[in-house]
Amino acid sequence: MRPARLGIEVWLGGLSVLMLLAVWQGIAMVLDSRFLPSPVVVAGHILFLTQKAHLLPDFGVTLARAACGFAIAMVLGTAAGIALGRSRLVDRLFLNWVVVGMNLPAIVIAILCYIWLGLTDTALVLAVVLNKTPLVITQIRQGVLSFDPAYDEFAAAYRLSRRDRFWNIQVPQLVPYLLTAGRTGLSLVWKIVLVFEVIGSDSGVGFRVSLFFQFFDLKGILAYTTVFVCIVMALEHLFIGPLERRLLAWRADRG
Repeated sequence: MRPARLGIEVWLGGLSVLMLLAVWQGIAMVLDSRFLPSPVVVAGHILFLTQKAHLLPDFGVTLARAACGFAIAMVLGTAAGIALGRSRLVDRLFLNWVVVGMNLPAIVIAILCYIWLGLTDTALVLAVVLNKTPLVITQIRQGVLSFDPAYDEFAAAYRLSRRDRFWNIQVPQLVPYLLTAGRTGLSLVWKIVLVFEVIGSDSGVGFRVSLFFQFFDLKGILAYTTVFVCIVMALEHLFIGPLERRLLAWRADRG
């Protein structure tokens, strides 16, 4: 992407955020209700919660759980997706397992894991992995099925080893699907972890938000939500976006 175009997109993104804050501030001023604190009040409450040493430890625990579950699900889902995509026998044998996994309610999986393993981090991470992995498998399987046969003929003609075929032919074709699986997976993992923390955890963002809910503390809920959104946006614009542009730069160069 050209620097000038990237700069324009950054400015437009910043303007969009400012417009959102302005709308929020305007609605809060018009309603003048304790059930909708203004952005200024929420920002002050974020500082207050940080000073009370609640906010940072809570987000640290939640981010660690989400990162662990996300990493395991990506590794397992990628390996299984490649296996299903490359072998018709494996695909027919296990595809229904993937369909069942995708359609099982997340809340049911969480409750079962908590009953079987207790209210532990292991149970929470396992529930996240069981919910996330089928989606990764589906994305990667679709990517493998869309491989261009011409590249396989090229590899056979030049007698490339399996390792060279994998890294130089298959992985580049899988990159867009890996990025899609990663982006959608992150958006799903955050939500799942928070819900599971509300159900059966004594720490983390979800646990703290459940306490705020019990006391109708709207400032606390919006403060944690705002910090959460800021973390997600930072990951998107500082890590995922630049990584995607770098890995897919060859498309722009070819075009």
